[in-house]
Amino acid sequence: MLKSVVKQICPPILWNAAVSVLKKKAKIAKKSVKKNYADNPEKQDLDLYWDPEYAKILEEWGKDNTWNEIQMILVSCKGKVLDVACGTGITIKILEKYTNLEVHGFDISDLLIKKAIEKNIPQDRLEVADATKTPYGDGEFDYSYSIGSLEHFTFEGIDDFIRESARYTKTASFHMIPVSKSGKDEGWMKTLQSFFNNSEEWWYAKFKKHFTVVYYIPSKWEDEISFGRWFICIK
Repeated sequence: MLKSVVKQICPPILWNAAVSVLKKKAKIAKKSVKKNYADNPEKQDLDLYWDPEYAKILEEWGKDNTWNEIQMILVSCKGKVLDVACGTGITIKILEKYTNLEVHGFDISDLLIKKAIEKNIPQDRLEVADATKTPYGDGEFDYSYSIGSLEHFTFEGIDDFIRESARYTKTASFHMIPVSKSGKDEGWMKTLQSFFNNSEEWWYAKFKKHFTVVYYIPSKWEDEISFGRWFICIK
């Protein structure tokens, strides 16, 4: 049963990339960011999610990388899917062409959800909600995913976010997260937003608390200090 699920949600091209990244040792990147090594920051930076200029950034963020990758991951899937912290709904619109999927989404920002509604995404598939405490039922979705969101939560919030995703997801949940190019747990830091820039192993341990099987595979996304990684989490 487990093998069939893995085969369904992870096409060979992704697994070939995973093998490659695990064999390659990342070089330490130069960093020009403000670091704060606090294990448990007191709060997230949330004001940005109500900034119309930031909404424009979200419209372009995943081009040529994560938006292609989530299609590769979900192309063989079917059923009800949840976009966690969906922003302006751009990824939901991209996935509309996959008729085997019924994609829903939520975000903490009513401004961003308004932008999603303006894209003609059915309003009954959208919610304003906090990822650590959602209104969805147990096992309501066959699959769920998040892209560049989880790392912005506090230490406690990360655990609550992952626990929630395991609760409302029946089969598998996919999360794209930046991991440190140094391979070290660099902690909470500030660039455009505050976030955790930690190792693959650190994140793996977080997901393994709530999912039976966890894999991580490379994303094409990267910046000066982080590589993108997709965490494939199977119930």
